[in-house]
Amino acid sequence: MALPSPIAKDDPRQLRVLFERAVVCSRIHEVPCTFIGVAAPEGDLLARDFLDFVESELRVEDPIFRMLRERAVVLMTDVDERMARRVIERLCAEFASRFAPRTELPLTFGFWEVRPGATPTSKDVLPALFGMKPGAD
Repeated sequence: MALPSPIAKDDPRQLRVLFERAVVCSRIHEVPCTFIGVAAPEGDLLARDFLDFVESELRVEDPIFRMLRERAVVLMTDVDERMARRVIERLCAEFASRFAPRTELPLTFGFWEVRPGATPTSKDVLPALFGMKPGAD
């Protein structure tokens, strides 16, 4: 019997997996999780390197869904928003010190904390992570 193939990090089904994981952590394990939206200007070449770096530094249970080259969603399990912000600040500082970008990282971050018992949906979370207003196209 063949093992199921893993879902690619940019496959839309992976986003559903992130939301399911947040619900499990929230409802069953009663721990907070935080979604983090990472966005860079279109065509920014540093964004992909930064996301690779973040992925290498995070725990295995903290997945990344890559929407586009310049956008991604990170789920940090067992972490509230305050701690997620501190982790991202630390990762930005470490990335800058190791790879010395000529300017500040042109990244923006959005945060959405999933509190115990909550059931997040992409319709609620994604607009908040990427600064989109409801109903805007």
